[in-house]
Amino acid sequence: MKNAIKIVLFILFVLLGCTKKTGLDNDTVSSADSLPIYLKLANENNVPLKSKQTYNLKALNIILTQKDDTLNKKNLFKVANRYYNMSDWKAYLKTTKLILERAEKSKDSANMAKAYTYLGDYYLSQSISDSAFMNYYKAEKTYLKIGDQLKLAKTFLNKASLQYNEGDFYESEIAVFKTLTILKKQKNVNDLLYESYNLLGVLYNEREEYKKALEFQNNALEILQDKNIPAEFQYKAASLNNMGYIYMNMKKYKEAKTFFEEGIRQSNLFKDRASLYAILLDNLGYAKFKLNDETEMPDLFYKSLQIRDSLDLVSGVVSSKIHLSEYYAFKRDTAKALELSKQALKLSRTTTKYVNTLEALKQTTIVDPKNASIYSREYIKLNDKMLKIERKMGEKFSRIEYETNEIKDENSNLQEKNKTLVYVFSICTLLGLFFYVYKTQQAKNRELLFKQQQQIANEDIYNLMISQQNEIELTRIKEKKNVAQELHDGVLGRMFGIRISLDSLDKLDEAEAASKRKKYLTELKNIEQDIREISHDLNREKSELINNFIAILNKLFENQINTYSSKLITTFDPNVKWEAISNIVKINLYRIIQEGLQNCNKYAEADIIKVEFKNENEILVLRIEDDGIGFNTKKTKNGIGLHNIEYRAKECKGTVTIKSVKDEGTKLTVKIPIIPNNNLHNNDI
Repeated sequence: MKNAIKIVLFILFVLLGCTKKTGLDNDTVSSADSLPIYLKLANENNVPLKSKQTYNLKALNIILTQKDDTLNKKNLFKVANRYYNMSDWKAYLKTTKLILERAEKSKDSANMAKAYTYLGDYYLSQSISDSAFMNYYKAEKTYLKIGDQLKLAKTFLNKASLQYNEGDFYESEIAVFKTLTILKKQKNVNDLLYESYNLLGVLYNEREEYKKALEFQNNALEILQDKNIPAEFQYKAASLNNMGYIYMNMKKYKEAKTFFEEGIRQSNLFKDRASLYAILLDNLGYAKFKLNDETEMPDLFYKSLQIRDSLDLVSGVVSSKIHLSEYYAFKRDTAKALELSKQALKLSRTTTKYVNTLEALKQTTIVDPKNASIYSREYIKLNDKMLKIERKMGEKFSRIEYETNEIKDENSNLQEKNKTLVYVFSICTLLGLFFYVYKTQQAKNRELLFKQQQQIANEDIYNLMISQQNEIELTRIKEKKNVAQELHDGVLGRMFGIRISLDSLDKLDEAEAASKRKKYLTELKNIEQDIREISHDLNREKSELINNFIAILNKLFENQINTYSSKLITTFDPNVKWEAISNIVKINLYRIIQEGLQNCNKYAEADIIKVEFKNENEILVLRIEDDGIGFNTKKTKNGIGLHNIEYRAKECKGTVTIKSVKDEGTKLTVKIPIIPNNNLHNNDI
């Protein structure tokens, strides 16, 4: 029956095609009655791509001859949707811009906001994150203005997903909670509720807050009891995979295996979402590998790899090959493990996803110990580059929001003023801008040069920290070996000799035994002195280890003093037990100080900057204080620099307090608990 209908429609189109009508591309179009048919055929899966594009173009040409009203824009959005589904990005962008132009002309705010969302989707598909964010933000502001809460919630969710993908986890979390606040007042929005809870689960898993991650994933699974959510989306399989992944990060591989197996058992999973099926296979294989469960191994990895390769999922192929490399390394097939890890590394370098390359470098370092130092250096350099890119993108998102708000505020104010005042203001603004550009051009060049020098200096300091850390670790290992050798070959051997000699005294008379006993006591005193010297050497090594971190800080302070005119006063409390402070805390403290000084230099205009370390009841307190111009802490709470300081303090289980008064300076206080023997790494800085 379906085939017969298609044949009739085809004959109808051939006959209709004989009627000529002028369009944008001078192509033939039929009457308005044919519009729904063209739109339907342009969306059929079994129609060839070229034919779908032809039908969609015919539909577009018909729409452009019609009156520009709400129905006309609705049909234009249908055309854009079909271009999106075909991945015809050029035509999709052209159509969306046309809709936006018409909506702006007719002051149709609802369709303007929808067009902004479509533009955001386009730039997201092209990996142009800042443009995508800007359009989503414009859509957000427009929906907020017209009070369309449901579409506003969808826009918040789009922003949250984009921010998560760019590593801006803090702002992504805020956007999701804004979405949930709106959705809880709406009806029939379970699909959006599911996506929100699922994204929160993924976010908290990334931040290693596993309890919260599991809580939100369970919320997402409860939402899926609503049978109105289409089963072909395979949301349940996705959540089960996410649950398993959380348990795998918690090293609870048995629980993870259970969730992955249940996910794979979901009906029609391979047909509906082959990529998700491949992920579950790979994750199940890895969980079994960690449990030493040899069933279906390594077939699970190879099945996943085959599917991912057929779908051209480069990141997935890299992940599968890394897991296979780990498996063969465990089986002591070093050649196979090295071959797979190098394949993964080579493939990962063809993508822009640095996470894949970092994972491949880590595995290659393990299976190729001879060249481990080369891969380690590349890993450190790439990881630092990735962090800078993530921070830059977060700053760019914040700047887009700020600049967009500023523009909207200016437009509102200008509309309220008299036209004459607007002209005067515009002229004054242009004159002021010209004067500002003239005066600051040379200063900008100097500032750019300074920033480049500062960036190089920061990289040098970081590399110095890493190299000193490695050198100290090697020295410690060497010293430990020396101590062990001294104790075994020297002290223990001599003590054993004395013990044997003392045993022989029982066979001698008292006079002769007394003489030899005195000799052996003298020898024991010598051994005691040797042990004391070894102990002193160990204590000296410990002192040098502690002083190394202080030396690195002093180098940072020296660079600050030499570069800026502000007076720097530093204070170190002798009661701070640096040996009880972990390497990760020290590095975070270094970065917090670096960020704090940078903020003072850029914004504070301070004459005096104070940096102080104190031990207050086993709480390490860092204070950075300046006598500058101060700032409004409420208006600048979204700054990326302050977010980074708060995030680093939170990593150390600490707190951050910022107090600032206009023209009275700013005080930043970071408090971190000193937990004995809580070193997250065995080696200190």
